[in-house]
Amino acid sequence: MPFLDWIGRLLIIAGALTVFAGVAVLLIRRFPFIGHLPGDFVIHADTVTIFVPIVTFLLISLFLTLILNVVARIIP
Repeated sequence: MPFLDWIGRLLIIAGALTVFAGVAVLLIRRFPFIGHLPGDFVIHADTVTIFVPIVTFLLISLFLTLILNVVARIIP
């Protein structure tokens, strides 16, 4: 039953990613510069505020790319 093995691994990975995302959301307030970097735009109108964290997303993308490359080299 290799199909069930694949489903089991997929569920374990999805659970680990969910836990990681939850911990990241809880810890993000400890880093006050996240979302307030130069290049993160905030547009205020009368009743609307638009927040575009371009530089923050670029740094998060770079960090995740580095982590995934290291993991991909470790796991064949």
